[in-house]
Amino acid sequence: MNFEWLKTGIGPLKDLLSFLHKEGKTNDVLKKLVIRELINNLNIFHNAYLNEVSPDVMIDLLSNESIKKAIDENFKFNKLKPGTIEPYHVKDDRNKKYIGWTAEKLIDKIDEKIEELKNLKKMNKNSVLSTKNNTSLMLSNLYYRMKLLADFIKGPK
Repeated sequence: MNFEWLKTGIGPLKDLLSFLHKEGKTNDVLKKLVIRELINNLNIFHNAYLNEVSPDVMIDLLSNESIKKAIDENFKFNKLKPGTIEPYHVKDDRNKKYIGWTAEKLIDKIDEKIEELKNLKKMNKNSVLSTKNNTSLMLSNLYYRMKLLADFIKGPK
């Protein structure tokens, strides 16, 4: 799979992951779980890029279980970061369309895309390699949404 789209986002990822680790040290268990899941998912993209991992393996490794658990327990995702995404949170032009969104709305889209990728894989003999969908674009969009969420959480109050 071609990971050229990931090349530009890898550089600042280490700083974001370091920040998220600090942010994840909280007494709010659900917040901690969601942040850990975000860290793990971003690390999957990073390591897949470095090791040229297939999209099928990536999709298997991506998780949204903490998001599901938080939804079941009525967690308010705006606890991750109150307010809305402002232009200064957006580091990648492709994410400008999310200006004005809340953490909750962005998490919904992330959760939805992970579910869609997993279902797409199941519908196609457990592989996305021969699907008619543009899986590379779907994964790219997912990555940049997760990165935006991390930038938003990290950004100024």
